[in-house]
Amino acid sequence: MRLTMVGTGYVGLVTGVCFANTGQHVTCLDVDPAKIDTLKRGECPIYEPGLTELLERNIKAERLTFTLDKAEAYRDADAVFICVGTPPGEDGSADLKYVLQAAEDVAAVIKTLGTDQKPKTVIVKSTVPVGTTMKVRDRIREIVGPDIPFNVGNNPEFLKEGDAVGDFNKPDRVVCGVEDHESTDNPAARMFRDIYEPFTRNGHPIYIMDILSSEMVKYASNNFLATKISFINEMANLCEHFGANINRVREGMCADKRIGHQFLYPGLGYGGSCFPKDTQAVIGMGEQCGHEMQLSRSVHEVNQRQRTIFWNKIEKHYADRGGLKGKTFAFWGIAFKPRTDDVRESPALTLMDLAHKAGATVRAYDPVADETGKWMMDQMGIVGEIASEQYACAEAADGVIVSTDWDEFKNPDWQRLGEIMNERTVFDGRNLYRRRQLRELGFNHHSVGRPSVIVDR
Repeated sequence: MRLTMVGTGYVGLVTGVCFANTGQHVTCLDVDPAKIDTLKRGECPIYEPGLTELLERNIKAERLTFTLDKAEAYRDADAVFICVGTPPGEDGSADLKYVLQAAEDVAAVIKTLGTDQKPKTVIVKSTVPVGTTMKVRDRIREIVGPDIPFNVGNNPEFLKEGDAVGDFNKPDRVVCGVEDHESTDNPAARMFRDIYEPFTRNGHPIYIMDILSSEMVKYASNNFLATKISFINEMANLCEHFGANINRVREGMCADKRIGHQFLYPGLGYGGSCFPKDTQAVIGMGEQCGHEMQLSRSVHEVNQRQRTIFWNKIEKHYADRGGLKGKTFAFWGIAFKPRTDDVRESPALTLMDLAHKAGATVRAYDPVADETGKWMMDQMGIVGEIASEQYACAEAADGVIVSTDWDEFKNPDWQRLGEIMNERTVFDGRNLYRRRQLRELGFNHHSVGRPSVIVDR
């Protein structure tokens, strides 16, 4: 089967490469010449473990190609996956201009092929508000007229950055929305089952449902996971006020099989491109239909407040130490989570911005997100240095702020760290370290949902 991915961002590239790796012939289309040239050389423009190897293998096997030519990309495709961005507007609602432009481009090519063509299936894989796939269908029909056949579908992605290849190859589930979904001979449903068969043959379910429900599944899933993160952070803040330890609370709570362990880790809150955007999109959908999404709004507000609460700990620690002006802070981690170079909505950048505005010197280190981090710092007007490694970052620092839980940060050389810092103080935004150990080593230690350790007074 011939498949076309519209957009070579995170979703389009991972999807295209993984489909090609099962024998499909995949064309990836983009409007960025530099990115297409990079991909044609077998170089991956994003950091995602395992993706570069699959990219190189399938280019060599001639199952994976890249192009700027829309007509070339659409002409022979059996299915076209729209994988373009849906950035939030000023009110938080999803901007659909790229999705609808892709629909118009596909329609223009379909129209030239006439009525004798095999019907193409146009699939919206971008995360879109409920009803968008039908807008795509209607826009295509408006352009091609009543007689030229085509099908539409919706196929939300559930890829975690840092584990996307594994998630695609071994999905918890595959969700597909089609028109007339109860039909026993729906061509779009048949196509979905065929192309996903290699990924579902080991018992991973594929759900064929109506398009509106398919679109809602992605938002409902991400909103629920975001809710879990905001919930555990709210409980962590309550623990601090009463002197309880959120790590112990979490252990006792998560032993209940109805609750489980995933996404219940206290920290600086969620970031990235999905949870913030999708939570706000659900709030926006509620506003459009006159239904207040109270829980989703609170989830978003709690998450944003979490960064301020942690920053207040930093301010309080230095209140009687001359304040923040002139201090140097080492940020361990810029990416919003480990195993990715994505810095969108990263809590680290929020804290860096506050430190810079308070007159402190900002220095940061990230194993992967150094370039993307520096670019975003420049965009935000944050004056700071990117260090070459974690100890160079901490040299002469008045405090280390652990903002991303990369493995290499989990067991540092404490003696070395204590010798190179101006003040032995760690702000542990990911609860990586044991309070007793840091007390014994002579470090001040502030974390999330646990009593602080102060040893230098």
